[in-house]
Amino acid sequence: MRAGGSLRFLLETEKQARRRVSTPCVLLFLTCFGTAVTLECPHKCVCTGTIVECNRQNLTSIPQPILPNTTTLILTGNDISRLSKESFPVRLDYLAELYLSENRIEQLDPGVFDNLPRLRLLDLSNNRILDFSRDAFPENNMLQVLNLSRSLYNFSYADVFFNPLKHAVPKLSDLILANNDLVVLPDDMFTNLSHLTTLDLKNNSLVSIKNVTFSNQTLTRLDLRNNALKELSNGTLKDFNQIPGLQLYLLGNPWVCDCNIEDMVMWLQSSDIVVDKQNLTCTHPENLRNNQLLYLKHTELQCIDTGNMEVTLETSYVFLGMVLALIGVIFLLVLYLNRKGIKRWIYNIRDACRDHMEGYHYRYEINSDPRLANLSLNSDV
Repeated sequence: MRAGGSLRFLLETEKQARRRVSTPCVLLFLTCFGTAVTLECPHKCVCTGTIVECNRQNLTSIPQPILPNTTTLILTGNDISRLSKESFPVRLDYLAELYLSENRIEQLDPGVFDNLPRLRLLDLSNNRILDFSRDAFPENNMLQVLNLSRSLYNFSYADVFFNPLKHAVPKLSDLILANNDLVVLPDDMFTNLSHLTTLDLKNNSLVSIKNVTFSNQTLTRLDLRNNALKELSNGTLKDFNQIPGLQLYLLGNPWVCDCNIEDMVMWLQSSDIVVDKQNLTCTHPENLRNNQLLYLKHTELQCIDTGNMEVTLETSYVFLGMVLALIGVIFLLVLYLNRKGIKRWIYNIRDACRDHMEGYHYRYEINSDPRLANLSLNSDV
């Protein structure tokens, strides 16, 4: 009895052990193969791990469905002109990087990124954005890098374009606005970007940044190369001095080396903020062209009389007005002195017109009345 009981006990123990081993194997099999069967890569896309690439496939919308474990979605070089809430209808909790460069995107609707709560990098470069809703991003979004290079189709839409920057991306750290033909920047554009560390504004047409507040203490890199800056105001230089660890790039601007740039030259000589200060050169005046700003002397910075230019122009306009008025008076005087001759000339024109109309009326009556026509023929015979 004891031997039989021991045997049954051993058999029962073996069965339980087999169950413990087989259950995880079944679960692993279902997890690997079941998922592969139910989740497929979107049409025209290539999936590698958690990265989905759909490059240059002439797509007009975001392909569906996107795998729920996707961390990086690349849709470069397609024809997606509009992004709406339907573009991402399902919540993608793991999507961190979204590349939408070269898609001719013109419009981003409210709530378009609501289902991408962990989005950290968004590349919208090389598009034609005209309408960028300030409600495109959800509240408390995690966006850190935003690339908008060559995305602003018309710089007159700058205020609309910058609304999301001012209100919707509080954790943004890297902002790329290069190659957009920007001429001016809104005054309070960077006020709410308290985490901004990198700001790329190169290859625009900025003529001044003196009304832009750079009060962000976290900013470490500011790229202003290849713009239209002629000088930096004292207020701007003061703002730069208050940002610890800032690296500033200024190469490729048309610096005017006159007395107005003297404070900037002194600032360059005493500060290490400008990384490329050794290569900054004068564009005007002609006698200082290509001279290095860093080594300019006080005696070389002469004031160009640009302030009197406006006075000169105003004086020219006044003189031109006086000349035109004098010509008008002379013309009226000539008319007055020749009023009799002009009156006789007008009468002669009136009489000539009357004779012409009477002859035309007489010919019309002859042609319309056959009797008068026959009478006219008989009188000619």
